[in-house]
Amino acid sequence: MPREHITLECTEAKAEGKPASRYFSTKNKKLTTEKIELMKYNPFLRRHTLHKERK
Repeated sequence: MPREHITLECTEAKAEGKPASRYFSTKNKKLTTEKIELMKYNPFLRRHTLHKERK
């Protein structure tokens, strides 16, 4: 199965002492080998922040 489940976690929330928001998605391992970084909404900070793929 080439698609794997991934978790995207906020990178800015920990620096501000707030809980990190997480999003769940899938990616194609064969076509996208690097870690994904997306701008997603963090409801705790009430703005869009950078979310990076974590293990």
